[in-house]
Amino acid sequence: MPQSTFRNHILKALAPADFALVRPLLHSVILGVKTQLVAANAPIKYVYFPETGVASVVAAMSRERQSEVGVIGREGMTGLALVLGQDKSPDQTYIQIAGSGWCLSAPMLGAALAESSTFRDTLLRYAYTFMVQLSRTSLVNSHSKLEERLARWLLMVHDRVDSNRIELTHGFLAVMLGTRRPGVTTAVQMLEYRGHISAKRGALEIRDRAGLVNLSNGAYGEEEQRAFRQLLATHPEPVSRTG
Repeated sequence: MPQSTFRNHILKALAPADFALVRPLLHSVILGVKTQLVAANAPIKYVYFPETGVASVVAAMSRERQSEVGVIGREGMTGLALVLGQDKSPDQTYIQIAGSGWCLSAPMLGAALAESSTFRDTLLRYAYTFMVQLSRTSLVNSHSKLEERLARWLLMVHDRVDSNRIELTHGFLAVMLGTRRPGVTTAVQMLEYRGHISAKRGALEIRDRAGLVNLSNGAYGEEEQRAFRQLLATHPEPVSRTG
């Protein structure tokens, strides 16, 4: 399977020699909803490179107090702690929208990082872009209204899927946004009233992307998009859609 046919942006952005190094080590995987990819404070056994679907990085103080801090789709990978020299993460990562991708064992990732400095550099560039996303999420969660945060989250997920339909529940959204379910219901109803989305049982459909961008009031950050463009400068596909 040639590199050009891979849909994960990191794998496509690798130098040919680095791709040849890791390709025999990759295994295809189906990623079902709620599949745990990284357990909090436990040794990371595998890293995943999604091609479809979306994963959430979730921080938790307790079962009742948890919030999404990062989103990973076909632009990225899980298990960045390994790239940064750690074998555990304080946060958990699991699939919120089903898909598929590639996995690589932690020992094999470590061997590839040790063998190729350019492979390490590519993954570290992605680690930086993910840090930009984390800092932006922290800023937005502190200063943006709930409907603005919801608009940003929907836009970020829309960037990472191939459909206007996003399958998830209000309960799941409450965890993603770190708020109570009634607040999510009200925010969804407001976006639907404005014609930006349509809500059905277990799913939301994007109807007016440009309207969501405007509603986000700057929460959907250009800084994040710029960081991804720099990471994937050799990649022919845009990270986000317009219109």
